[in-house]
Amino acid sequence: MLTLLFDGIAYGMLLFVLALGLAVTMGLMNFINLAHGAFAMAGGYILVLLMNRAGWPFLACLPAAFVLTALLGALLERTIYRPMYGRPHLDQVLFSIGLTFMAVAAVDYVMGSSQQNVQLPDWLRQRFEFGSGAWQLGMGAYRVFIVISCVALALMLQAVLSRTRFGSRLRAAVDDPRVAAGLGIPVDRIFLLTFAVGSGLAGLGGALGADILGVEPSFPLKFMVYFLIVCAVGGTSSITGPLVAALALGIADVLGKYYVPKLGGFIVYVLMIAILLWRPQGLFSREARR
Repeated sequence: MLTLLFDGIAYGMLLFVLALGLAVTMGLMNFINLAHGAFAMAGGYILVLLMNRAGWPFLACLPAAFVLTALLGALLERTIYRPMYGRPHLDQVLFSIGLTFMAVAAVDYVMGSSQQNVQLPDWLRQRFEFGSGAWQLGMGAYRVFIVISCVALALMLQAVLSRTRFGSRLRAAVDDPRVAAGLGIPVDRIFLLTFAVGSGLAGLGGALGADILGVEPSFPLKFMVYFLIVCAVGGTSSITGPLVAALALGIADVLGKYYVPKLGGFIVYVLMIAILLWRPQGLFSREARR
């Protein structure tokens, strides 16, 4: 039981990092980017290429996946995303879904449709056992690494958004871009940096989860619903909401598939519906707190 709970927490933390960039663009920039999973897929393929073909170590590939995906996000934000900021949400949804299918087709053509294998270093393939019987806790070193990395990342992002000048400028730019620009805040530059960081986080999540989630062209379509569930259930106005939602989703998914495998993802969707009926605006949205 404890092993399943820990695996669910590790899976939830991974979903949190993957969905965090989408929560940032939706909550802070008011832009619906359903192509977010494509950036996560890009991060996974960057890790695979650097490890398998360039011989880079695993730990060096993670920051590389973040930086390269962030640069890709910045380039696309400047060229094709920025004109969509003022458009209705339906236009943004259709636009980003189209980009998703284009990315899937391009990766399938270049890299092939088969899933890519990742060879983790020996120190991440270890396993630790504590206790015995029904309360035995088994922890894989890779999942421990994921949990520690994601907790550190969540604390860092929370500090940046709530305690730094950039965080206050971002909130001002989102609340009223014209007034913020009139006060000398570089709104376009802040949106560019925010979108790039959100894309980089997706790439980092895709690289971190390459061994658990797999790296294949269908990745954006397979996990798009999970990212949306995390944002819808947790809300997009803070870091805490997506974190709690991702943990609940990860634990429910792992426990449900172990105890009632025939139901598949049914339990996850039931949990989502129940939470949204209770709090339609999400667990930690501004409206839910009022």
